[in-house]
Amino acid sequence: MAFWRTGAASAVLAPVALARRAPAGARAWLLAGLAGVALAAHFGTFIPSLSYTSVASAAALVCSQAVFAALLGRALGERMPARAWLGVAICFAGVLLITGVDVSLSGRALAGDALALCGGLFGGVYIVMGSFVRRSLPNLHYTTVCYGACGGLLLVVCLAFGVALVGFSTADWARIAALTVFGQLLGHSLFNLVLRSLSPTIVSLSTLFTVPGAAIIAAVALGETPPPAAVPALLLLLAGTALVISARSRAEVGDPT
Repeated sequence: MAFWRTGAASAVLAPVALARRAPAGARAWLLAGLAGVALAAHFGTFIPSLSYTSVASAAALVCSQAVFAALLGRALGERMPARAWLGVAICFAGVLLITGVDVSLSGRALAGDALALCGGLFGGVYIVMGSFVRRSLPNLHYTTVCYGACGGLLLVVCLAFGVALVGFSTADWARIAALTVFGQLLGHSLFNLVLRSLSPTIVSLSTLFTVPGAAIIAAVALGETPPPAAVPALLLLLAGTALVISARSRAEVGDPT
């Protein structure tokens, strides 16, 4: 799924990108490719996590990308307010609680939690790198290179591990096409478009809205509901992430630079 959605999206964008010049240095193109590697790692860990743990848990844990983006920004020299550190602590408590619940369920669920958390980490790297690239590279060219690098790397992984790339049902191809159009060409491209004017942590705010939506869809379509004990952990994860984002937003508004 990840290969087709990114590879097909890059193939659609490439002819338009090649027809337009993008005067940018080699560093910008290199970072765009590295962002694609991070995106491949994000998809390569998050999507498999859905087969191991609940959709609600995986969606909440992958939303930690906003926290990882904030921590990465701090490592790069950005100031991080005290409220943001409190949010990180609350998120960490949520992670401990949800993994504790899943340990009581099965080791398989715990492995899914670990994969989803890695997806959040790589998602944070992807969005922070994108914010740097978008300062000098138009969104069209950035997304073409990023998605292309992601799809190329995932293709190698699929071939190396014997993952089927064809032979799906018509319904599955329709779902992959929908993911490509709505998830990649519209969703991710819109995130990357606004990265030039908004901070990565603010852009990450939108991912929080996927958690209740994903839980509702999973309940209706799959008959899957998270265990009651996991609900407080999910709320802690969302509250901590929102606190990190709001703290960073206020700091940026108050910063005269």
